[in-house]
Amino acid sequence: MLLHIQKGSSTPISRQIRDQIREQCLSGVLKPGDRLPSVRELARELAVNVNTVFRVYERLASEQLIELRHGDGTYVLPPPGGDDAGLAEQRGRFESEFDQLIHRGLLLGLTPADLKARLNRALRSAARAAK
Repeated sequence: MLLHIQKGSSTPISRQIRDQIREQCLSGVLKPGDRLPSVRELARELAVNVNTVFRVYERLASEQLIELRHGDGTYVLPPPGGDDAGLAEQRGRFESEFDQLIHRGLLLGLTPADLKARLNRALRSAARAAK
């Protein structure tokens, strides 16, 4: 499981972790039945407090995205409401974030041509990484 934490961000670390795991569960990156790292393992990997990870796991369990099995581990559950609902939510969030990013670029003086060139570069890079 790949998570990226921005320590200086205004978004709390617990929210960053929760949102990324949630998105991976709903998008299918993490499949039902996949085992998540233990609380201690993930806390050590991300260099955060164990309680932070535990609270994130509890929250995701209350959303029925993961299941905490005492003594056995933490596992991804099938998305509530079906895969299509989760995917639609993720796409909606992506569209909103993408629109905000484009707006920020324009405010910084980038032209539509600059933005298009950057997008094409990112798409090529992502396609190479996926191979």
